[in-house]
Amino acid sequence: MPLLETHNLGRDFPGVRALHDASIKVRAGAVHVLAGENGAGKSTLVKLVTGTDSPTFGSISINGQDTEKHVDLFKLIAYVPQELSLFAHMSVAENLLLPFRGHSAIVSQSALEKEARGYLEKFGIEASPADLVRNISVPDQQLLQIARACTNKDMQVLILDEPTSSLTPIEVARVFKVVRDLKADGIAVVFISHKLDEVFDIGDDYTVLRNGEMIETGRLAETDADGLIRAMSGGDLKERGSEMAPDVSQGEPILRVENLSGPMFHDISFELKPGEILGFAGLVGAGRSEVMQTIFGFRKAISGAVNVHGEDWPLGNTTASVRGGMLYLSEERKHHGIFSHLSLRENVGLSILDLTRSPLGINARAERQQVEQIRADYEIQTDTIEKRISLLSGGNQQKAIIGRAMATRPRILIFDEPTKGIDVRTKSEIYAIMRKLAADGVGIVLVSSEVEELLACSTRIIAMHSGRITGTFSAEDASADRIVSAIFGSEEQND
Repeated sequence: MPLLETHNLGRDFPGVRALHDASIKVRAGAVHVLAGENGAGKSTLVKLVTGTDSPTFGSISINGQDTEKHVDLFKLIAYVPQELSLFAHMSVAENLLLPFRGHSAIVSQSALEKEARGYLEKFGIEASPADLVRNISVPDQQLLQIARACTNKDMQVLILDEPTSSLTPIEVARVFKVVRDLKADGIAVVFISHKLDEVFDIGDDYTVLRNGEMIETGRLAETDADGLIRAMSGGDLKERGSEMAPDVSQGEPILRVENLSGPMFHDISFELKPGEILGFAGLVGAGRSEVMQTIFGFRKAISGAVNVHGEDWPLGNTTASVRGGMLYLSEERKHHGIFSHLSLRENVGLSILDLTRSPLGINARAERQQVEQIRADYEIQTDTIEKRISLLSGGNQQKAIIGRAMATRPRILIFDEPTKGIDVRTKSEIYAIMRKLAADGVGIVLVSSEVEELLACSTRIIAMHSGRITGTFSAEDASADRIVSAIFGSEEQND
């Protein structure tokens, strides 16, 4: 008997059928991969099986019992969302253990921290129990969310939504060890990921959703990556723009960074030319994001200088950076990229006031025209620009952020993990967008934890380890082996 089973499950919204006739069986002691492109219905299914939303039709059973008759069964399911959902002002130990202590419990802080250490060691979280969550790295926060779910003693089903999107291969291996231990204990794991190599590494069973319909289900041992892609996309997928080599300008560098140092990096120097896609590789904690945030003005520099178009760049001032034509697109869309309670039109409109402002305020017609044009140019999939942006898929949110950024005509664009949590088709669309921007003369910095992504997109790749540059590679001579060697801190390599 399946531990978790759905029977002809469906969910309708006004004018939209988000999920239709989904019948899925999740076995105890197995990893069930839920696959599909952004907008396929995966999030809707998760909301139904966790009890946060009610189905329009169909039913859910856990351990053979109908959840409609036994609502308390939902406590057997633990869910780890893709987006970070932690209390930033509270400690690591409090975030980890208090959710399952009950509201009236009196807890000793020292006992809480002592218990937390075991989970931190098990999950490889590089933080102290007393650290405030806002002060630890994004990958450690993601690992903390997974660890927190596993403190639920009633858990029989664990749902992991893109759990490795911010993790290095070493951290992924730690997560997979925990998942395999849970399997051995008879826990059922539902695993949602767009990384097909991970899917086949950890998965046992799979179900593919497309456009709200259940397309295919079976054992992963009986299919392959091409078969899974065909089921998800409805055909063979060719990377759009994959045949386009980046066109690097031979002119003067648009950006020069000279001996830049900050609390987490030291003596960073590099140049970026117009039309170049400069990749930055490294493990989590290598300092890549911190370098970019310092250049943009989020963080303060200790020493060094930045020069744009031959002029000294004011550090520590994000407003000056935006006015000067530099934009930084954070890896955390939910917290730093969108206003989740506003519509697509409002999210984009707030950034294009120079194009829509009139003596009497915002010209509503001009705003709609501009937003509709961005929607068309960047192929943002939505039935109306008035839809709340949080209801769009992650890939469409990312395309909206890019389109909004490009409307301000930046000269330098910094992408920090731009395809985090995005399906293979939308990834290829974003790669094509980056190449087109580069062809138009925009200088692009691409920070990515995926070596294959860097190899596919970059004209040059800089590797970092422990806050220092350990290798610089041209597109022609770069290889996965050489880059991985550099990001693990082997002898410095340069082409």
